[in-house]
Amino acid sequence: MEWFWLLVAGLGTGVFGGMLGVGGSVVMIPAMTLLYGENQHLYQAAAMICNFFVSAAAIIAHRKAEVFNPNVLKWMIPTAMLGTIGGVALSNIRLFQGHNSYMLARVFGAFLIYVCIYNARRLYRSIFCNDTLAASDYAAEKVPLYAAPSGVLTGLAAGLLGIGAGTVATPLQQLTLKLPLRNAMSNSAAIIVSISWLGAIYKNATLAQHGIMVKESLYLAALLMPGSIIGGYLGGRLMHILPRNIIRSLFIALCVLAAIKLLTVH
Repeated sequence: MEWFWLLVAGLGTGVFGGMLGVGGSVVMIPAMTLLYGENQHLYQAAAMICNFFVSAAAIIAHRKAEVFNPNVLKWMIPTAMLGTIGGVALSNIRLFQGHNSYMLARVFGAFLIYVCIYNARRLYRSIFCNDTLAASDYAAEKVPLYAAPSGVLTGLAAGLLGIGAGTVATPLQQLTLKLPLRNAMSNSAAIIVSISWLGAIYKNATLAQHGIMVKESLYLAALLMPGSIIGGYLGGRLMHILPRNIIRSLFIALCVLAAIKLLTVH
């Protein structure tokens, strides 16, 4: 039954990852922790592989909606790639090795708390204060100043935590460039596709120093990918159909559950 639950986890990962522009690790890593126990380095290596396919499938739907912002992406993608290399290197330091790998899961859980708080605040303001971003709010003149640093932070989070890092890239684009939610999420999917392959290669190449074989990561990724690809495309379509507040509410609920699981591993 292992393959069945990983297929289900992959499908859920794809739907939420594609719909929310996050790659899907916020579902995938807690799901694998629930099934197998704590093994953060292994799960991050497998998740980075799947993030590429989830976001690639979602991009097909985003391209039809024509919501990408090339001016932002040309700054964020190269700097995010550099940040990813630094993030993976940071995840392999002595502090997170051996039994201490659970600390990496705790860092991930703490990060998700921040994501929950940020999005809960945005949801509240959207419902009660009519605080929404429109295309006209986009601050094009700030792109050179803010997009590059945002890319570095996105890459660092992706490499350190094994996530697609849409949970970093999306709020940063909203906060600094005033991009509407769907535009920011679609950009995030493009960034994830551009950096996840690099993080996956680097992370898998360093698994041996944690006593893990690459074939273990590839095995998990192979079982997760079919559902991830299908779910990624469906999720990308749903992003442009469902109301924004429903999408954000689902995202918050998902992050709360994932944070609880990751903060309690040992």
